[in-house]
Amino acid sequence: MGLKDLFDNLKKEVKVVQGEETKDKVYSNHNEFADEAAARQAFEQAKQKLFDVNGWSRMAGFNSEFNLYDSLGHRTTARKPEVGYYIDIILPASTMENWVQVTDIREEENLAEFVVHPSEKPQERGQGDKVIQHFFIKEASSTFRVVREGNTLHAYEIGRNEGINNEGQEAGNRALLNTLVAEGGWAGVQALQWDKLTKYLVHLEEADEEKS
Repeated sequence: MGLKDLFDNLKKEVKVVQGEETKDKVYSNHNEFADEAAARQAFEQAKQKLFDVNGWSRMAGFNSEFNLYDSLGHRTTARKPEVGYYIDIILPASTMENWVQVTDIREEENLAEFVVHPSEKPQERGQGDKVIQHFFIKEASSTFRVVREGNTLHAYEIGRNEGINNEGQEAGNRALLNTLVAEGGWAGVQALQWDKLTKYLVHLEEADEEKS
């Protein structure tokens, strides 16, 4: 990387911190199976894991807490979200709530995914100006996806438009805290968290446990 590239990257990072630019990121893992029948069975299990959001909290080790809420803001034990449902994400070693809302769900023969966007806390809907209770802006999105291609199972977390929520009324009184979390706490655990989740979705964590 030349000095110009380094300088351009630094300028972009400053603009991201200032809430002027966004980032796109993709995390993935894959697992190969002995034959297509085994891969099909693994894909069905992966779909169950994908949609059982409450189950994500049970992943071993350094991990966030994921809690699913229905469209009215009530905690639910449903094994599959619906469009309009919410997820409260609490980062490791934190009590700060970060809310996202499910905006799209897609199921095909060899693909399953759902999309979330940062949102207000559901109980606060309709109560004046909306404050996005998340360190990313409402335009950001995360797509959680599992795909079977032949004997191989893939899992992805696809982040789009990841800009820091530190400008205007939508940031409320969290502007500084959102900046510190996005550039500090989350920046340090994002790759670990989504690597752990995508391994979990393609059943690699079982293989890791067997080796240990």
